[in-house]
Amino acid sequence: MRYSTCGDAAFTVELGPRANLLLTRTIAALHEALRRAAPEGFVESVPGLTSLTVIFDPDRTSAATLQAALERCRDTALASSPTSREWHLPVCYAAEVAPDLAEVARACNLSEAQVIAAHASRSYTVYLLGFSPGFPYLGDIDERLVLPRRTEPRPRIAAGSVAIATQYTAVYPQATAGGWHIIGRTPVTLFDAAASPPALLAPGDTVRFYAIDASELARIEAQDASDRDRLRA
Repeated sequence: MRYSTCGDAAFTVELGPRANLLLTRTIAALHEALRRAAPEGFVESVPGLTSLTVIFDPDRTSAATLQAALERCRDTALASSPTSREWHLPVCYAAEVAPDLAEVARACNLSEAQVIAAHASRSYTVYLLGFSPGFPYLGDIDERLVLPRRTEPRPRIAAGSVAIATQYTAVYPQATAGGWHIIGRTPVTLFDAAASPPALLAPGDTVRFYAIDASELARIEAQDASDRDRLRA
């Protein structure tokens, strides 16, 4: 583990060179072990792609003391089996909710059907949540679909939009600005501030997408949220 300081009240520990399922689950287990141990002065930890950032109260503890506590938690984390879940999320890839699908197909030299098949053909790891509450970075996508972000971000993207950029795919949990390529939409709610926990997905989980048509999307979106979210697992 390699440590770097982040001001006088935080530090980051690097745990590997590149995100992968095992590393993500190790970071998630370490994050949980540290939360459970709750050493003096510990405020919170924030999982990253290959790291964990630890925030603390410098009036109650020091970085060195917290790093020693983290080393002790590492043994607990490595001995545990991190809790992870597999989610199956429906996605509509119809043109009206997939404004970038045709452009993505042209850029990748594929048909739209091939893009959909490639996107829905694999299991993705939830590497981290970031950018907006509950926004999951899911990897890795089929190498044929790897594209840079859009040159011009959109000022508003609908909640539930399924997108790709670089080696990741994601779902926008809320309506927000964004620069990823939108290739579909899911009716599943990924973030609910009143729920516990508020984010549906967690680092270390896996996600598979399956295609639905526009009529099925409309039918599901017309349901109450409690009924709609039964589809998520």
